[in-house]
Amino acid sequence: MKILFYDTKSYDKESFQEALKDFPSVTVEYTKSDLDPRTAALSEGFDAVCAFVSSDAGTKTLEILHSKGIRLLLMRCAGFNNVDMDTAKKYGIRVMRVPGYSPEAVAEHAMALALACNRRLYKAYNKVRENDFSLTGLMGFNFYQKTAGIIGTGKIGAAMCRICHGFGMKVIAYDVFENPALKDFVTYVSLDELLAESDLISLHCPLMDSTYHLINIDTIKKMKDGVILVNTSRGALVKTEDLIEGIRMHKFAGVGLDVYEEETNNVFEDRSDEILEHSTTARLLSFPNVMITSHQGFFTREALSAIAETTLQNAMDFESGKESPNDVK
Repeated sequence: MKILFYDTKSYDKESFQEALKDFPSVTVEYTKSDLDPRTAALSEGFDAVCAFVSSDAGTKTLEILHSKGIRLLLMRCAGFNNVDMDTAKKYGIRVMRVPGYSPEAVAEHAMALALACNRRLYKAYNKVRENDFSLTGLMGFNFYQKTAGIIGTGKIGAAMCRICHGFGMKVIAYDVFENPALKDFVTYVSLDELLAESDLISLHCPLMDSTYHLINIDTIKKMKDGVILVNTSRGALVKTEDLIEGIRMHKFAGVGLDVYEEETNNVFEDRSDEILEHSTTARLLSFPNVMITSHQGFFTREALSAIAETTLQNAMDFESGKESPNDVK
């Protein structure tokens, strides 16, 4: 099987080349270009393409992939809302993903953001670099015996629940489906109750019509004053303009974001200074209690290895005609 790997970074190539040792019948060619209608034609002569959550796998792209004989779209990520599934089904293009490559990696990053915001680590770091060892502006609060509200308790959300429990926090959660593995230390509540009671709110749910702009001015007003909000899931769960309004209302002690509405692969990549100057993400960076990272929550050695192995196994399952729990229906 021949796979064209879009949007290649050096770490992608390293992890996949290492994993390919166990998949001798698979060959991969790499391109730095991301998948979109302009680059889809590069797939001619391949059996499958490998894309990321930032790729444009919309109607036009899939039509071109179909015309080039592509039968399989491998998403090397959990998200697939960027894929036009109706068009994929129309043309018989099978879509497979990596639903759970390293939940602990993302959950640990979420807690890192929460701690960094709470203890003002970014401000403290910069102060000390300027030879200022004063404590002014650095006060945080104990997480111990505070309430953590986890929205979404799939694999990543469950890992975040365990971390918060380990900090001695009371853990409450909101999800359409309750996770029975968490019943001993997590209490499920309504969304309104979670918003009102939580000192830390961490988002771990997929982006769907029902969760689009889940965090908006109305839900923000229901939160405690001085809450910490963390999003390592999908950028559009949060309505950025409303988040900015909430920050200006002094609702948040801190906001930690690893994802953002304007994100492609990196919101700052290949963008002019003029566009960046007027982006809502850049506006967020102007606030001293906001910490933004570059969608790095998944970025550990263990996660990259798991992504590569699962993606290549998906390709082999397709080639052998096997059904897989990683199929996107």
